Amino acid sequence: MSVERCDDSARDWARNAIALVEADANRSADTHLLPFPLPAAWGIDLYLKDESSHPTGSLKHRLARSLFLYALCNGWIGPQTTVVEASSGSTAVSEAYFARMLGLPFIAVMPASTSPEKISLIEFQGGRCHLVTDGTTVVAEAQRLAADLGGHFMDQFTHAERATDWRGNNNIAESIHLQLAMERHPVPTWIVVGAGTGGTSATIGRYARYRRFPTKVCVVDPEGSAFWQAYVAADWTVVTGKGSRIEGIGRPRVEPSFLPAVVDRMVQVPDAASLAAMRAGSAILGRRLGGSTGTNLWGAFGLIAEMLAAGRTGSVVTLICDGGERYADTYYSDRWVSDQGLVLAPHTTTIEAFLRDGTWPD
Repeated sequence: MSVERCDDSARDWARNAIALVEADANRSADTHLLPFPLPAAWGIDLYLKDESSHPTGSLKHRLARSLFLYALCNGWIGPQTTVVEASSGSTAVSEAYFARMLGLPFIAVMPASTSPEKISLIEFQGGRCHLVTDGTTVVAEAQRLAADLGGHFMDQFTHAERATDWRGNNNIAESIHLQLAMERHPVPTWIVVGAGTGGTSATIGRYARYRRFPTKVCVVDPEGSAFWQAYVAADWTVVTGKGSRIEGIGRPRVEPSFLPAVVDRMVQVPDAASLAAMRAGSAILGRRLGGSTGTNLWGAFGLIAEMLAAGRTGSVVTLICDGGERYADTYYSDRWVSDQGLVLAPHTTTIEAFLRDGTWPD
């Protein structure tokens, strides 16, 4: 006796959907690796991989593509499926893009504090925003909504580390190493990233180990986030209940996709320091960077100062996660910064001293 539950029309739809998502990747050029100006005499090079140049403007475009392929190949998404995600913004923007490409409804569940610019971007891509007042409930609300609608909860926080092919296949880690091949320090000493889902640090850390590179991974974590506290205490049950003001990174709990064993160091970055570094980096590069890029830069500056003090040379790589245009009314607004009780001046002084002579506070 045999039982067959195959729906040929749904299978044909899935094959076509996978082809559409793969075609999007095929027609997208790789993102640029930009040098950040440092004194040549230091013997240390800093690069920023510009993930803002993706079609949806952020690092999360890679994640959304991987999540859709993972869900399609697992048979979780069909031609009538409503796709639901818990997201603070950028992942939702990218997932809305792919959902519209496949003709699927998309709902993003997010904190009510998410920037109006990101909400507009999600809606521009055809998505619908479902706002919750308590940011700690977004995952539970997304699960409930997906169940009520008979849809699929993408669950970026669980599936990010398993949806990406960490061995290569032009993932972000392989791309970084290939783009550094002709530089004076082709194998980076450090790669600095933030943790939102934990998927990027997991991919980079696994790839470095798989290829037997000495590259170390530093995860920078904004204040209010659970990742740094859990890492220091080696207690992965830590819950802060707060989250982060730096959108796209930081979580009130340690997410399942975060793999601490492949992280070599964690650095906690004050929100004011993130914004000071964001603004300083924007002035130097002549373009507006997002807040999480400022967090990355703060961590990279500290590592470079440490290498310089130890007489070491090498390269450090971090990411431009998204552009600053999305934060015109928040991170780039002096009034908003003041209303948040953030004082940037001391951190700006620290950055100026670093860029001048390579010093950094202990």
